Amino acid sequence: MLGLLINDIEQKEMEYLVRRELEELLMDLEDHRIDHMVKRAMRERYRILFRLFRRVADEKECLKYMPKQTKNQ
Repeated sequence: MLGLLINDIEQKEMEYLVRRELEELLMDLEDHRIDHMVKRAMRERYRILFRLFRRVADEKECLKYMPKQTKNQ
C-alpha cells in the first residue's frame, strides 16, 4: 500500500485538475467522429481518473462524475 500526504490546497488543486480532465473526456466521448477503439481507451482512462477523483473529492462532487453503466459492461 502506498500513501500520499498532501495539504488542503494541494487536495483542491488535484481535485480541480482531475475534474477538468473528466469533463474533457466526457465531452470527447460524446463526439461521434471519434473511433470506437479510441473511445474504449478513453472510457478506461475515465474509470482510472474517477477512482483517483473519489479519493480527493467529497461525495457530492463524485456523484456528478459517476460513470454511466452501459449494456456491454
